[in-house]
Amino acid sequence: MRMRFLKRLAVLAALVIPMHAFADDPLKVGFIYVGPIGDHGWSYQHDQGRKALEEHFGDKVQTTYVENVNEGADAERTLRRLAQAGNDVIFATSFGFMNAVARVAKDYPDKVFLHATGYKRAKNLGTYLSVTYEGRYVSGTAAGLVTQSNKIGFIASFPIPEVIRDINATFLAARKVNPDVELKVVWVSTWFDPAKEADAANTLMDQGVDVIIQHTDSPAAMLAAEKRGKWAVGQASDMSHFGPHAHLLSVVDDWAPYYIQTVQDVMDGTWKSEDYWGGIKEGDIKIVGLSDRLTDEQTSKVNDTIEAIRTGKLHPFTGPIYDQAGKLRIKEGEVATHEQLSSMDWYVHGMTATYPQ
Repeated sequence: MRMRFLKRLAVLAALVIPMHAFADDPLKVGFIYVGPIGDHGWSYQHDQGRKALEEHFGDKVQTTYVENVNEGADAERTLRRLAQAGNDVIFATSFGFMNAVARVAKDYPDKVFLHATGYKRAKNLGTYLSVTYEGRYVSGTAAGLVTQSNKIGFIASFPIPEVIRDINATFLAARKVNPDVELKVVWVSTWFDPAKEADAANTLMDQGVDVIIQHTDSPAAMLAAEKRGKWAVGQASDMSHFGPHAHLLSVVDDWAPYYIQTVQDVMDGTWKSEDYWGGIKEGDIKIVGLSDRLTDEQTSKVNDTIEAIRTGKLHPFTGPIYDQAGKLRIKEGEVATHEQLSSMDWYVHGMTATYPQ
């Protein structure tokens, strides 16, 4: 009788012990990157977050990563390999991984999946992003203040909502400080291709652009601007050393706080699927390396913009905002919802660039 009772207790204990209750078992965390960790941009910064995770938790975690993964069948195969290898938490760090991670998460309900910049969620699949449009609004403010030609250039990757809202935020901010600004856009259909990015930067500068902003990951545009004596804004990481004279500022994605908190929540058994947005206030977006070539007045305006966003006094998408055709999209005094921002597929009024098809 006593033996049967002890066996039943053992069975019950096995049912309630968390997956990672044993201190000797590290939490295995996998990362999948769309580009190389040496891109000095998006994938590089995610890998810096992975390294910060290791430094914070020490031997309590074991991380692995796969770089240069195409946003198609390769993504699904890679995600499955990470799950089969015993990774307990898997971060998929590019929009194009969305359908793949949704399928794999469904097949591995005991794993936690996080997808950057996407919108598909499940009980074991959450989404997260850095509010890059806040950084673009600061970039647009600075660009509008320093441009002499009144022509700003934007190197765009793919026509997804994240990129569209960043273009719009850049233009809204630039027009606020300089009503004569025109924003020219070149689409390169890649996240990382230094040759294409350099060609795009030179094409824009040939058209009279004197400030380059990018939603691609290499420092090629910064290098091109440095060579031709123009301004450029760093993407994802601090790119000031690639163009000491050209560098206007860099918008840095700091993923470390989110990765550390998410893994801690999984360890504590408190993690729940959510759609996380982190910006300047949360420390996930940082503005670094503002050029000392700006006047005191220009520097003050840029810093005031950063502080207004940080404190919530300024939201880049506060109405009234009209689209390119003159249709009211965000009513006066209202702030765009996450749903509106997540599905943005229109240019704001005043943009002369043709919306991509």
